[in-house]
Amino acid sequence: MTGFPIYRPRRLRATENLRSLIRETSLSVKDLIFPLFVVPGENVKNEIETLKNNYQWSVDRVMEAVDEAVELGIPAVLLFGLPSYKDEEGSSAWDDNEPVQRASKAIKAKYPEMVVITDACFCEYTTHGHCGILTPDCASVDNDKTLPNLAKLAVSQARCGADIIAPSNMMDGYVATMRKALDDAGYTNTAIMAYSAKFASAYYGPFRAAADSAPGKGDRKGYQMDPGNSDEAMREIALDIEEGADIVMVKPALAYQDVTRRAHETFNRPLCVYNVSGEYAMVKAAAERGWIDEKRIVMETMLSFKRAGAKMIITYHALDVARWLKEQ
Repeated sequence: MTGFPIYRPRRLRATENLRSLIRETSLSVKDLIFPLFVVPGENVKNEIETLKNNYQWSVDRVMEAVDEAVELGIPAVLLFGLPSYKDEEGSSAWDDNEPVQRASKAIKAKYPEMVVITDACFCEYTTHGHCGILTPDCASVDNDKTLPNLAKLAVSQARCGADIIAPSNMMDGYVATMRKALDDAGYTNTAIMAYSAKFASAYYGPFRAAADSAPGKGDRKGYQMDPGNSDEAMREIALDIEEGADIVMVKPALAYQDVTRRAHETFNRPLCVYNVSGEYAMVKAAAERGWIDEKRIVMETMLSFKRAGAKMIITYHALDVARWLKEQ
């Protein structure tokens, strides 16, 4: 390659219009998915202490957040629910009268074009905080006994309007089970976004407080992946695609961008990353102390996810990012 002084890279960096012409990766509001927490009760808007500027919403008020997302052009929301009751199985997860199902109906009634994604797991719904039915000794989750409940959960959420079911439970065979249940119930157009590469991460801490989903005993290392395992992540993604996943995900996003890049280069499926609660909380804490420029840090981070190969980004920064993009 011809070098200096014939080739001067700075020629194309001199103005914003020149830089925009050669920009390789860009960020759009259409890349964003906004997570929302819905809870029982009425007139509830509780700020989540561990997730500043994010709230727990009752169904009668959640449209305030959805209205803002629509105004800003965000195309999708991801619903997490705190139920009105819990039991050992997590049966409230497939109750059509619980907050996630009711919120889905309300959103689709007002905004039919808004993509409603529903989290499909049991940690918020079980008394023990694990992602399925426990073995008799309570030492682990019984994978195969949990699968039929995941089928019921998927069908309930689809029946109430979910466009995409997002199972985050990490059970073996979960995608195939939910795909068959959805198809048998007539919901062949309901997509599955699989949490295919979900790691047993310390970055989830603030979320567990927000969703009241911390395990009462033990941990989730028996079904979430070890943080050191990139090859295993590729195997998990391949399995989920074989079972019918329409979209695959890497979670968390920031510390696993090597996995995102490998997934992007290896698989022909839309790829999502989850910019999780711990990643968000660290930025907020540093910004509050004046240690960083929050806008620049967040926008650079979002762009890095796209550069690594993500097609879509779940992030608690969604409203801020949408506003900043609009300003640009």
